[in-house]
Amino acid sequence: MDPAGPLKLFSEFPPIATSEWETKIFDDLKGADYEKKLVWKSGEGFNIKPYYRVEDLQSLEYLNVQPADYPYLRGNKKTVNDWLIRVDFFSTDIEEANRQALESISRGADAVGFDARELTTHKQLRQLLDKIELSKTNINFFSSRSYPLTLELLSYEVTSRGEEPEKIKGSINFDPISYLLLHGDFYINWRNNLEEAEYLLNASRKYLPDIKILTVNGHYFQDAGSTLVQEVAFTLASACEYIVGLTGKGFSIDKIAQQFLLSFGAGSNYFMEIAKHRAARFLWAKMVEQFHPENSESLKIFIHTSTAAWNKTLYDPYVNLLRTTTEGMSAALGNTDSITIRPFDLRYKKPDEFSRRMALNQQLIFKEESYLDKIVDPAAGSYYLENLTDAIISHAWNLFLEVEEKGGIIEAIKSGFIQGEIQKAREQKEADIDRRKIVMIGTNQYPNLQEKVIDNIGYPEWKSKENQSAYLRIPPYKGSQAFDEIRLATEKFIKRGNKKPSVFLFTMGNLSMLRARAGFVTNFFGCAGYEIIDNTGFQSIDEGVNAALGSNSEIIVICSSDEEYPAIVPEICEKIKATGSLKQILVAGYPKNSIDVLQKAGINDFIHTGSILLATLKKYQTMLGIE
Repeated sequence: MDPAGPLKLFSEFPPIATSEWETKIFDDLKGADYEKKLVWKSGEGFNIKPYYRVEDLQSLEYLNVQPADYPYLRGNKKTVNDWLIRVDFFSTDIEEANRQALESISRGADAVGFDARELTTHKQLRQLLDKIELSKTNINFFSSRSYPLTLELLSYEVTSRGEEPEKIKGSINFDPISYLLLHGDFYINWRNNLEEAEYLLNASRKYLPDIKILTVNGHYFQDAGSTLVQEVAFTLASACEYIVGLTGKGFSIDKIAQQFLLSFGAGSNYFMEIAKHRAARFLWAKMVEQFHPENSESLKIFIHTSTAAWNKTLYDPYVNLLRTTTEGMSAALGNTDSITIRPFDLRYKKPDEFSRRMALNQQLIFKEESYLDKIVDPAAGSYYLENLTDAIISHAWNLFLEVEEKGGIIEAIKSGFIQGEIQKAREQKEADIDRRKIVMIGTNQYPNLQEKVIDNIGYPEWKSKENQSAYLRIPPYKGSQAFDEIRLATEKFIKRGNKKPSVFLFTMGNLSMLRARAGFVTNFFGCAGYEIIDNTGFQSIDEGVNAALGSNSEIIVICSSDEEYPAIVPEICEKIKATGSLKQILVAGYPKNSIDVLQKAGINDFIHTGSILLATLKKYQTMLGIE
């Protein structure tokens, strides 16, 4: 093939300078503000341009770096993008966890994770790992009450089986800094934790050299509401705290770094998540480089990714399948080393066989049908993704340095800096969800009006225990929580024998406007679980009034155009109120030129795009006596 072929093809299209594109854009905007209309002000602290061009790549220092080369932004592997399909089991029932693990392995899982909180004897461990080939399956433990004991039990099982220790791969989730953030205090104290880490490093080197014993659970930051920049920066700061503490005990950086595992979450911000994973590899290499390792392997990091928990919803839970699909894809395309896709129903009950199988099958589809494992760093060269990666690198590194200037992450936690930064990010997310800038299908937009979940909830929402050091915590966060509480309150209200609240749509006039506004109101009040009584459009006011009064609805919303409201609303209000009805009469939209007229006519409220959704729904819940 002639190497000049592609150039000949593209030579038919003359190059256009960026200045020409900008001139055309400004002409098309017709005076509108370029920054407001086209520049995305991301929640990560940097703006994203409406388009990128080849010149936007010129300043990137890593642009020509190959996969498996320093600084490993493009992954640790040179020719393939393979990752471990990991399934985590949260049952503490040994027999059940073993059965589920064998089932998942038979269906294609490469790695398993076990809840080890009740694992205290070798007999239990042997039963848990029964029939699992340890040299072929990556073994991971989390939630242990004693990680030294867990490591000892695993080592004893490997020896008793006659397995070669160096072939056993996996991890134990030893992460006292995350424990501090989740519970408000260290399990004992930081000094004791460092001594435990010292023991674990020595024991792993002697008995199980390929078991990662230091984990930083960065996904806790995201699941508390952090930005992705914060997730990367605080994860690095946690890792750095461990490294500084252990090098102070005489360990070399090479011994420490190769025993690390970083665990990230993957949310629904698809391209940003791809860039985040790439940036994390780059920043790990840059950070570890400051400790002068002798082995280049220390500059590589093993990353595990779990689908995020904060954005999974109680209502319309099958949408969670769509969320975890894009999240798993972004992790794979970001060159992570292992992925756990959480079952879609984990938000509200113990996952069943169906939901576990669906979660596993998603990853099998990535590999067997989508071939995501066949191409290393498919994001390479993308003007947009390369610049996103660079922006996250820059902002995460600056935040990491800010934490270090405060004395490291433990001191930053004690001063409240970490919690304060995450709280600001969480509050912004909450506001964006409330205003539907962040859309959660089935929860704050397009709800399933017929759905009931109250009888399907298998266990109550996990709530962290308060303690004397609660100010040190980052509480777990669910983006849909406030909406869930409102709609569950409606379900409980109905279950106690009360009538289901209903909203009557008084549609009249301009067809396109009444349909658009009826759809908006349906989504708006549907989020509270109310019955919506829609209509095709009334031919007369009397017809509509009779239907509204006969509907037994507590709320009537008039849906028409701004121009028609002054002519029809006063008469509608007069005829409804003449009957002595106490129904709330609302207008869909916010007709600025006739607000005073409509309010004097008896309109109680206006439902429009500027309405604060949660506050409005709570107001009507109170009005209807729903607690």
